[in-house]
Amino acid sequence: MAEPAQEAPPAVRHAEEVMGTVFSFDVRGGDPAAVRAALAEAVAQLHRADELFSTYRDDSQISRLVRGEVTVESCAPEVAEVLGLGAEAERISDGWFSTRYEGVLDPTGIVKGWATERAARRLGEAGAIGVSVNGGGDVQLRGVPGPHRPWRVGVSDPLRPGSLAAVVSAAGADELAVATSGTAERGAHIVDPRTGRSAVTDLVAVTVVGPRLTWVDAWATAAFAMGSRAGLDWLESLPDVEGLLITAGDEVRCTGGLAHRLG
Repeated sequence: MAEPAQEAPPAVRHAEEVMGTVFSFDVRGGDPAAVRAALAEAVAQLHRADELFSTYRDDSQISRLVRGEVTVESCAPEVAEVLGLGAEAERISDGWFSTRYEGVLDPTGIVKGWATERAARRLGEAGAIGVSVNGGGDVQLRGVPGPHRPWRVGVSDPLRPGSLAAVVSAAGADELAVATSGTAERGAHIVDPRTGRSAVTDLVAVTVVGPRLTWVDAWATAAFAMGSRAGLDWLESLPDVEGLLITAGDEVRCTGGLAHRLG
């Protein structure tokens, strides 16, 4: 006898403009009241991150820190946390990821991934069965959206607008993150930390997949600055990380385990 079909858990969806982009929430299951309360907290956390780290706000703690008006110790604890993560990303990437540009402290390259990951975690803690938080195109996933159905994330083809280069599946993963760095939408905005100028490589996009968006967002930036050959070799050396690199010549290069994440 066939088992009765399981219904998909109820969904709570929300979009929030903050940090210069749009954060989209898709939350499945859990107690609706608890999930909505956690969603409100997650949104508040995003606005607080903007207040703390925006380099466009003169009154943000990071702007005041750059001007020497405050110390890290006198700032909110989130500031020390993010700066510590940035220092670790710089160490692991051998300087290809940096929170300093032209000698000025600017941790925005790691803040969005950290903030997105933290928002997804808060919703998971509230009992949601499945969580997807998309922060300006970079996604943190937790759980599943429904019975026997994993989260799936489309990766845009930078050379063919409107088409997909791949579809990443979170099947079998308790949490998964997908981040892309490239020139297709924002132009040459990725900086080579060695020169302080726009990174000039053979790449148009790097997508990195791993458990935590804080890291895969930073790794996508670092790998793009390295170029396709060095970037691919470096991504292969990182545990629990896979990558998809697309060159300006329409060559696709992948880490060895990426195929297990496509579907």
